[in-house]
Amino acid sequence: MADRQGSWPAAEPPPPGYLPPRDLPPPLFSGPPPRPTYREPHPVTAGPVISGLAATTVWFVLFGSLGDDLGSYAWWTVGAAIVAWAVAAVLAVIGDRGVAVGVAVASGLGLSVALLVTTLRWVTTQDWPLW
Repeated sequence: MADRQGSWPAAEPPPPGYLPPRDLPPPLFSGPPPRPTYREPHPVTAGPVISGLAATTVWFVLFGSLGDDLGSYAWWTVGAAIVAWAVAAVLAVIGDRGVAVGVAVASGLGLSVALLVTTLRWVTTQDWPLW
């Protein structure tokens, strides 16, 4: 590879209007630029969340009361939780996100209670109650 023997060409000056004018003094105490404010277009408030919690609690009570023993109660609760999660997903996409949060929280709690009771029965009796 051949070495370059000449010097680099000089840089051309920038086009007119590219650099700021030098005759203006710098502003005193300018500070940082104002920060943008981002606001949620549809904020989640407490009312819809509580209504989603209440509706899902009623949903789980109704479905849980269909079972006559622990196994059927657990299966009805699992089915109710799957339907509630699907409803929460639809509400989060095209509905009220506050209600979706309430539905998701209540369904998670309801399913946790059912699985806790099932696990406690399994541990105490050494018999899996869902089969």
